[in-house]
Amino acid sequence: MTTKITKATPADAFRRARRMWLKGERIHLASLAAELNIGRATLFRWVGNKDLLMGEILWSLYEPVRLQALAEIPGEGVDFVVGVYRRINYTLLHSEPLRRFVHEDPEYALKILTSSQSTLHSRTVEANTRTLRDQVASGHLNPPMNIDSLSYFMVRLAESCLYSDIICGREPREEELEDACTAVRILLGGKA
Repeated sequence: MTTKITKATPADAFRRARRMWLKGERIHLASLAAELNIGRATLFRWVGNKDLLMGEILWSLYEPVRLQALAEIPGEGVDFVVGVYRRINYTLLHSEPLRRFVHEDPEYALKILTSSQSTLHSRTVEANTRTLRDQVASGHLNPPMNIDSLSYFMVRLAESCLYSDIICGREPREEELEDACTAVRILLGGKA
C-alpha cells in the first residue's frame, strides 16, 4: 500500500497562516515554508512578503463582515451607508484577534492596517467607494463632496477610532465610534 503525498499549494499556505494569526501565533515565513515542506523562495512566490500576506489575511476577515453588513442593513442613502459603516467598525472594534494583533506589535499593526501602501487600507477605501457609488447611481445619495475623498476620509476616521490606542495612547471606545458615525452622516450630507 502506497501513501500518496500531497504537495502544498498556495491556498494551503494562506489557510495555515490565517489559522496561525487567528490563534495569536506569530507568522514567520521561514517556519511556514518548513512546515509546508516547501522552499522559502516558493512561499515568497505564492504569498509575496509577510506584509502582503498579512494584508490578505486581514482582508479575508474584513470582506465577509462588509458583505454581511451590506446584505443585512436595511434602507438606502445616508442611513444605509452609516448603518453599514457602524456595523463593520463595531465588529472590528470587538474583534479579539485584531485587538491582540494591535496590542502585541503596535507599530507593525499600524503599518499593515493603515499605511497608504497597505493592501488592506487601499482595498477598504476601494470597497467603501463602491458602496458610495452604488448609492449615488441608484439616486439614494448625493454627497456634497468628491466620492473618492469622502471614502478616504470615512476610512481614516474609522481607523483613528479603531486604533486610537496606537495612535494616541487611548483605548478605543464605542462612544467615539458612534461620534465617527455622526461625522460620517454629516459628511454624506445628512443631519446630525
